[in-house]
Amino acid sequence: MIDADPIVLTERTRMRPHRPEDFQNVLALWSDPAVTRYISGDPMGRELVWMRFLRMIGHWSVLGYGFWIVEDRQTGGFIGEVGFGSFKRDTDPSFDDIPELGWVLRSDMHGRGLATETVGAALAWADRHFAGDRTVCIVNEENTASIRVAGKAGFTEYARSNYHTNPIVFFQRFRPM
Repeated sequence: MIDADPIVLTERTRMRPHRPEDFQNVLALWSDPAVTRYISGDPMGRELVWMRFLRMIGHWSVLGYGFWIVEDRQTGGFIGEVGFGSFKRDTDPSFDDIPELGWVLRSDMHGRGLATETVGAALAWADRHFAGDRTVCIVNEENTASIRVAGKAGFTEYARSNYHTNPIVFFQRFRPM
């Protein structure tokens, strides 16, 4: 295990593991078509969000890392989710043993620099805690905002493929020396 209860602070946010009381906020997030547009293409229903929610909690228990709930540091308001996963995705190329970074924010939080801020904090945490020196992320090729976030965080493209029916770009980042 890496951390029992890792808290990460940024200038504007507090990042912490999921709690049962977060479910309604996470359900609202994944039910928003603007949020899921480039991820699955369709809003998720309660059952799928619940399975996803439990998966986020399980990552910390099994792997010692996972996704954080992102909250506004001043108000405590829910902003989104950022973190690392191991999803055993059926992709070519495969990246099963490499932590995959992901981020998703409420649609009314887009365009404020919060993704860049929280992704940077998550990567700083990873640089201190992961044994390996590489992290990856995948982004729908039409999601130019997330492609910019990946670039600002030091990720570079290394492949293109499809994941399910979505054309995606594979990015990788090596820990700075």
